Amino acid sequence: MEQSETHERLLFLQSFTGKELSGSPSNYMNWLKPTVVHAEKGALTFSYLIRNEMTNPYGILHGGVTAGIIDDLIGATVYSLGLNDAFTTVNNSIDYFSPAKEGDLITAKTSIIKQGRKIINLQCEVFLPKKNRLIARGYSNMLNVS
Repeated sequence: MEQSETHERLLFLQSFTGKELSGSPSNYMNWLKPTVVHAEKGALTFSYLIRNEMTNPYGILHGGVTAGIIDDLIGATVYSLGLNDAFTTVNNSIDYFSPAKEGDLITAKTSIIKQGRKIINLQCEVFLPKKNRLIARGYSNMLNVS
């Protein structure tokens, strides 16, 4: 792990604290338009305003978008580690607990469960703060493909 690379990546993420993140290497993240709430090595918290194009025909947050938020934020968490190796998602396991609707502000928070050389296991919890509800929790394994 390159210390300066970790520091540089964290500074990039932290520079958006309280603001909408832009210029991400992830085009999907740019589409999601998250606001960085907190960023530290191996743990990120972002908030997302649910827009109409993120909802299903019932007007609630689409499960695929929820999965995308979880996968993308987990990827950004691995990015925050400043590793020289490339990692990709092996699997996602997501439990959906409660809906969110257009106009809601949700918060997603990541943590590392176990970090190995080849596989990093992470968790992401998605909350609806205005109702104090956990709306989804996802686990993912990220594989070192370098």
